[in-house]
Amino acid sequence: MTATGALALFAYSLVASAIGGVLGMAGGILIVPILTACGLDIRTAIGASIVSVIACSCASAPPFLRCRLTNMRLAIVLELATTLGALSGVLLTGVLPVAVLYLLFAAILLLSAWQMLGRRGEPVPSEPASADGWGTLLALHGSYPDPVTGVETGYVIERMPAALGLMYGAGLISALLGIGSGVLKIPALDAALRLPLKVSSATSNFMIGVTAAASAGAYFARGDIVPAIAGPVALGSVFGAVLGARVLLVASTKHLRTMFVAILLLLAGQMLLEAFGIQPFGARL
Repeated sequence: MTATGALALFAYSLVASAIGGVLGMAGGILIVPILTACGLDIRTAIGASIVSVIACSCASAPPFLRCRLTNMRLAIVLELATTLGALSGVLLTGVLPVAVLYLLFAAILLLSAWQMLGRRGEPVPSEPASADGWGTLLALHGSYPDPVTGVETGYVIERMPAALGLMYGAGLISALLGIGSGVLKIPALDAALRLPLKVSSATSNFMIGVTAAASAGAYFARGDIVPAIAGPVALGSVFGAVLGARVLLVASTKHLRTMFVAILLLLAGQMLLEAFGIQPFGARL
């Protein structure tokens, strides 16, 4: 690994993590396609992305916690299902062929683009929850002060069984592809639980690091985490995640979301080509 290559990795991961952080996702959804386009084996790219996901979560969590956007109790409950899914995904990673991993990644990129296009804005305050719901039993309901308007907005937690099932699948895909499970956690938090947009993004950012840590040990033991690659990627992800978190607190993401969808569609095409042995980019680190 040359100094120029390390600097390029740092720059790629910084930009990817900043964009992902604004939209409530880890930068792995962009980092893995970029690394494979630069000639790295997809398993090595996934290993580096797993480390970057942990770095992203650690760097972006404090600003959200200070602003009371993260629902800690909800995150801990949902992580039980997500961690089980991540451990299941680790077992499958060494079995599935590389071409299948590329196809899965392309499918997740397309799913992410669809989710970004259909994502709704900030919801109106929710109706009161039923007294016998999981949210009431586990004291998961909450409120948050909107960082822009300062208005205190309450929300309730319902449909927890459906959300737990989606979280298991999110953890499994995260471990398989090293993308950070925010791409699937956001739809679960946003649609199944109907959380406010910024609360779902902040809670997802907190959870993705725990999910990645559950599978990182297995990747390291197999030799898929190469320090010379993972180091610059993780460092760039830390700076990018901090930048993305600060932007999320104060900015509207409408225009950035449109740009992100275009990037996701481009990368999905790249991964589909690589699944069939076609290298669309000739760059090498």
